[in-house]
Amino acid sequence: MGAAISAVGRLSTVGRRPPVIAVDRAPRLVVREVRIEARDVVSLRLGRRPGDPAGVTLPPWRPGAHLDVVLPSGRVRQYSLCGDPADRSSYRVAVRRIADGGGGSREVHELAAGAEVSVRGPRSAFPLIQAPRYLFLAGGIGITPILPMLRAVAASGADWRFVYAGRDRESMPFLSELAELAPSRVVIRADAEHGGPATGAELLTHAPGGQTTGYLCGPPPMLAAVRAAMASAGPERRLAALHVERFAAPPVLGGRPFTVELARAGGILEVPADRSLLEVLGERLPDVAYSCRQGFCGTCRTRVLAGAVEHRDRVLTEPERGGMMAICVSRAEGDRLVLDL
Repeated sequence: MGAAISAVGRLSTVGRRPPVIAVDRAPRLVVREVRIEARDVVSLRLGRRPGDPAGVTLPPWRPGAHLDVVLPSGRVRQYSLCGDPADRSSYRVAVRRIADGGGGSREVHELAAGAEVSVRGPRSAFPLIQAPRYLFLAGGIGITPILPMLRAVAASGADWRFVYAGRDRESMPFLSELAELAPSRVVIRADAEHGGPATGAELLTHAPGGQTTGYLCGPPPMLAAVRAAMASAGPERRLAALHVERFAAPPVLGGRPFTVELARAGGILEVPADRSLLEVLGERLPDVAYSCRQGFCGTCRTRVLAGAVEHRDRVLTEPERGGMMAICVSRAEGDRLVLDL
């Protein structure tokens, strides 16, 4: 089964020797197609630009991977790849428009075919692992990293179930593509048809059996509900593992207050125990660069001039940690930091 899952990401090279070409991990791509997938959701298909060398394929990826997309404004945002890993000619991402968000989704929705963007990656912080059984859970646009996983496990012959939750069917993208998979394994769970969101216990009832590995991508209330249900579930409903990709920044756990001095902008900031440095800093410097808010992309890495750092990121190397920090998740180890901002 594991070999079958891995093969999904290698289909384009089976039976032939790959050309000896340096892999461009930060290509500039063109929007080939924009499609409306649901209410407030569009998908973009990104490919090589006209005039790029013929025969140069895009870097490979596996289910669960994402792209860093550098938008025309300079904003950097992460979007899960939701197309076919065997297609080395294009990438597909889908984005829900958030009217009161940070502006990235609105900018994506303004892009038209022919627009150019830079991308970085692909990279994965949500990899699909081998397991005897799977329960996939997605809330709304959280289907994007899950969709390639479903195709991979379906092709492998693994036992799996998928519960897709959303406000209503009009807001849920890719329903037609799901219909092409095994219908008996897919549950469409629209809040409007059930009088409200599903409970965590209800979601767990769809696990196909013992030793089930769970994958969840959705809003924080959905994650909290599933985790609470897991804590009280009996052995027959308790997942062997739960892998999660978040919509939002994780809560600050085990934090302590500290102060931050801004060496260039001037001023002292007080960071409470329950707030991130990025959140507090954004009130003073609203243009500070950030993206994932979860410590894996590196967009917000900042030079530390003084003070010890409690590193909570997953991106900086050990040498970088000697003088840098990811301000979205990391904190002061002591009472004070001085940053090159």
